[in-house]
Amino acid sequence: MAAAARTRVAALEGWFTLEDPPHLLGSRCRVCGTYYFPRLSGFCRNPDCESAEFEAVPLSRTGRLWSYTNACYRPPAPYVSAEPFVPFGIAAVELAEERLIVLGQLASGVELGRLRIGMPVELILESLYSDAQGEHVVWKWRPLGEPA
Repeated sequence: MAAAARTRVAALEGWFTLEDPPHLLGSRCRVCGTYYFPRLSGFCRNPDCESAEFEAVPLSRTGRLWSYTNACYRPPAPYVSAEPFVPFGIAAVELAEERLIVLGQLASGVELGRLRIGMPVELILESLYSDAQGEHVVWKWRPLGEPA
């Protein structure tokens, strides 16, 4: 008998959607148009803008690889990792429309040796860990066009 599907929950509530396809959730200043991730409230950080008005916006799902590295150590709390800890890649991605740099893990199975600065990547969701509440997912980056 097949195991029942676990409920997917966001590991960081309000930072991304759980829909298919997923989107990161950011803010855009209503006056100067500057984008922020994660969402911003308070005041615009653009030194040429004095606005405190923002609108919530879904951000681009695709971008270009700006930089990358590996994480060979377990990040400190509050990060929760699966047991046993498995090293993973981290990508800095320049979003296609917003020109904003967003960090995130690389998708499982993406080998750092295949990556090239400037290559197109897309946003996906993958499991971070599971517990009694369900499968906790986070956004990750994968080279555009690679199978899920």
